[in-house]
Amino acid sequence: MTQQIRVGLFGTGRIGQVHAMSLATLDEATLSWVCDPFIEGAKQTAAEFGGRVSEDPDEVFASGEIDAVIVASPTATHLDLVEKAIDANVPVLCEKPIDLDIARVDALRGKVAASGVPVALGFNKRFDRHFVELKRRVAAGEIGALEQLVITSRDPGEPPAAYLPQSGGIFRDMTIHDLDMARYFIPQIVEVSANGANVFSDSIRHADDFDSTVVTLRGSKDELVTILNSRHSAFGYDQRIEAFGSTGLLHVGNKNDNMVRHWGARSVESVGPYQNFFLERYAEAYRLEVAEFLRAVRGLPSRSPGFDDGRAALILADAAEKSARTGAAIAVDLG
Repeated sequence: MTQQIRVGLFGTGRIGQVHAMSLATLDEATLSWVCDPFIEGAKQTAAEFGGRVSEDPDEVFASGEIDAVIVASPTATHLDLVEKAIDANVPVLCEKPIDLDIARVDALRGKVAASGVPVALGFNKRFDRHFVELKRRVAAGEIGALEQLVITSRDPGEPPAAYLPQSGGIFRDMTIHDLDMARYFIPQIVEVSANGANVFSDSIRHADDFDSTVVTLRGSKDELVTILNSRHSAFGYDQRIEAFGSTGLLHVGNKNDNMVRHWGARSVESVGPYQNFFLERYAEAYRLEVAEFLRAVRGLPSRSPGFDDGRAALILADAAEKSARTGAAIAVDLG
């Protein structure tokens, strides 16, 4: 039997709980340490999923009892914890965004590359089996040359007002997932245009952020990507991708909990609501994301997006923010 990988978890908020649950489903891993300044959260997580607890990341890294770490703490802590993992020669899976300051990311980039330590970024949508199948069929030439990509991502409801000041804004907090998905299909993006609006949320407006956005990306071969985002959706978590090519179209629609349809006097083909939250829609993707990271921990080939993918997504998010504020199209270099 292969020895279990001992994993340390930083952060026990909503996304930390998701990763703890994912680890619990994987026979090859065990939760060894749980670290959070909010020690009660760490204790509660450890009580449910196992592991020792600490308020101090240095204690976790010095323990000698971890083979990998997952960083699910607030964004402001991400880069420092990634660097600590590199210094300890411990592979790390870090949630997005890698940081809110591209200068800080670039300052660490050389050290990450020189270390050889696996650094994976938490872009879970790359592991959704429907999107993976869409990508495979596009790459196989099923619709000819890819010309247009439309990514729709709308949350069922806006985030808490207290979260907004630390979120980095909609482009770095929400759109960044879709910017990474755009690069999953079209790696070389050269231009970003964006529009933002405030159409329903006073709390988001007061935070000087947008509740609705449209982003257009141009690829190096003149492919066009349109990303539609909203902080609310009356009909549930809206997650769709459409790929249009020279010989056809491929589309991934929203998921229902079941596929039963109803025909009656007042409606036809009526179905239940779409899954209403990212925890439902992407539960399998999160588990596969962690499983793929563990392959890298074992030294096996891995499809996990890396540090440079996180950097590229942040560059695109910064460009979208600048474009939405200025009205200008922003040229980007992801090299």
